[in-house]
This record gives sequence, structure tokens and C-alpha cells, in this order.
Amino acid sequence: MTEKKRVVDAKADSEGDITHVRIDGNKTWTSVKTAMNMADAGKLENAHSVRARDKKPHLRTNPDRTKGNNLDTWAGDV
Repeated sequence: MTEKKRVVDAKADSEGDITHVRIDGNKTWTSVKTAMNMADAGKLENAHSVRARDKKPHLRTNPDRTKGNNLDTWAGDV
């Protein structure tokens, strides 16, 4: 079984939408679409994809009561 990866950083576009994340061990940025597919396949241990009916699909870190490891915080939006 493959070891699960962790999202460790994020970057946003000028509108504040998260566009890319950095996966632990990678030197390059991964698109949110690819990261969402990884999360759906159970390959990310600290993030999941959200596909709400009335919102744009997006990636979220798993809740743990810590704001310092949220994607918006890593991207500098908070």
C-alpha cells in the first residue's frame, strides 16, 4: 500500500481562490484539481475535496481546530 501524502503549502490567485498546493516531498506545485483527485482516491491524509451543490468544488484541509494549517492561511489570504 502506498503511503499517504500531506499537503504542506498553498497558493492563491488574485481573487483569493486556492489554485495550487504543495505536497510534502514535491518541489513543484500541484494543481487543486489534481490534489482533489488524489484526496478522492485516499492518497492525501490531511485534506479532502468538497463538492457542494451551490459552490465551486474545492480542496480543504481536514478539521483539527488549528487555523495555522488551513489552505487560506498558507496562501496568505488570512
